Amino acid sequence: MSKVLSAVAWPYANGPRHLGHVAGFAVPSDVFSRYMRMAGHDVLMVSGSDEHGTPILVLADQEGVTARELVDRNHAIIAAELADLGCSYDLYTRTTTANHYGVAQELFTQVWKNGYMVEQTTRGAISPSTGRTLPDRYIEGTCPICSYPEARGDQCDNCGNQLEPTDLINPRSKISGETPEFIETQHFFLDLPALADALREWLEGREASGTWRPNVIKFSLNILDDIRPRAMTRDIDWGIPVPLDGWRDQPTKRLYVWFDAVVGYLSASIEWARRLGEPDRWREWWNDPEALSYYFMGKDNITFHSQIWPAELLGYAGRGSRGGEPGEFGVLNLPTEVVSSEYLTMEGKQFSTSRGYVIYIRDVLERYGPDAIRYYICAAGPENQDANFTWAEFVQRNNSELVAGWGNLVNRTASMVAKNFGEIPQPGALEPVDEAVRAKVLASFDAVGGLLAKQRVKAAVAEAMRTVGEVNKYVTDTEPFKLKGEDQRERLATVLHTLTQCVADLNRVLAPFLPSSSNQVHAAFGGEGTFMPMPTLQEVSGLDADDADRTYPVVTGDYSQTPRWESVPVRVGATVVKPTPIFTKLDEAVVDEELARLKDDAADSGDAAG
Repeated sequence: MSKVLSAVAWPYANGPRHLGHVAGFAVPSDVFSRYMRMAGHDVLMVSGSDEHGTPILVLADQEGVTARELVDRNHAIIAAELADLGCSYDLYTRTTTANHYGVAQELFTQVWKNGYMVEQTTRGAISPSTGRTLPDRYIEGTCPICSYPEARGDQCDNCGNQLEPTDLINPRSKISGETPEFIETQHFFLDLPALADALREWLEGREASGTWRPNVIKFSLNILDDIRPRAMTRDIDWGIPVPLDGWRDQPTKRLYVWFDAVVGYLSASIEWARRLGEPDRWREWWNDPEALSYYFMGKDNITFHSQIWPAELLGYAGRGSRGGEPGEFGVLNLPTEVVSSEYLTMEGKQFSTSRGYVIYIRDVLERYGPDAIRYYICAAGPENQDANFTWAEFVQRNNSELVAGWGNLVNRTASMVAKNFGEIPQPGALEPVDEAVRAKVLASFDAVGGLLAKQRVKAAVAEAMRTVGEVNKYVTDTEPFKLKGEDQRERLATVLHTLTQCVADLNRVLAPFLPSSSNQVHAAFGGEGTFMPMPTLQEVSGLDADDADRTYPVVTGDYSQTPRWESVPVRVGATVVKPTPIFTKLDEAVVDEELARLKDDAADSGDAAG
């Protein structure tokens, strides 16, 4: 058994999540985490709402609320969405806790003590009309490297290179369209060049392992060629104070939102341990060099997980060219793997909340349930290349694969058992056809499990559904519905027992993808209790004096009873009654309805913008 940290990207608390978001981080990480628990590993799955940064301030101003009020509302929305989607977090928390503030400040301070956080004078942008600081992400212009016309002041999403606002050609404010003015300002920079050799050694080691997705490792190594210091503080009054004398009390100097967001993986682990009453338990995943860690995100965040966060960890441990020593948290593990998904588009266009061109995950959950959308993301999501969601394909996959394939197998097996025996029957001697189908199903544990261990979710679910097809073929070959004579009773019992065992095994194989419906399948065949543990939404109080009187929801759960990744004999005599369909066949009219709803939403957003 290994300790496995499943570190899931932190959704930004500027509003509800849409389908493109959860396709990149939520579903792939949960499928992996559930499988690893079933395979016997000790998994710690953590994340939370990323609540600092300028976009929060801008949106709060637009809505006439405080930043705290905005993130309180949105954190509650996002946490509920992820719980209902079935994401099995050990802890989904937030970045506005006193615990997170303390952990982020400890990381910053020790990196500074070790000499890797250096003070520099730089040029910051301000709005000519308001005099307010204009953050990097709110400045757009042409990238000086690839000529992309919509590069941001911190990064070009087209070529992936880090930028400064002053690098941009023809910079402009995304808020007002003004040309910003640049003034001198003091900031702390993470001295990435002093950590470059250590970063390259680590990345080359990961490349040699052959486990990283090729696009991720290639991109991560390439950005080392243009490595330079990166500002880790900002001129902003919403965020974590800079924990150094002379800076601590400056109301408009805060830690860069991306500095504190990646620290969240550690702070969430520490919060989880504290809430468990075992405050040092997190060290089993962070200080033990044998522990494994997997970071899940969309491809636009690779830089922060394969360069910035590892550099912070190396700097904290004093493992750069300037030396140094670890702080109170000790030597912290670098990522075992950065698991990045590509982009999901919708009906051939990019998701756009501002233009109303979006599918909110809450709407999908309420209309179609969690497992229909989880299945689509697993089967057709942007795992290793950009993917395009269409309502036509969603309906087609739901009906022809989930309903007609797996759902039909479950339903007709339970129906035949209920009609002929009312319970799981005792089998007679197996014939070669029975042994053959059992062998194929048993083989799926190794085949699907091997793929999931490598985060190959799309291939894994395809393999599982291929095996479903083999069992459906077994029904066609054995024709149990024709075994009606008393002299055929034992053969009928054998076929239906074999079928029931195949369904039970496949339910385990499909459980990481379809956890909610796996519980329904379990119950349909006389199973007792919960088969696949589900997350819960809990209201908790802050852990420290600064936020002890504050309550907020977190996603958590007890996953200790997760079933093992192995075949378990079905219980002969378990009661089976006529089932109700577990999956719902969708009317083709859903496509036109959803496209019309999308058109109306886009029109409403256009009217609002106008």
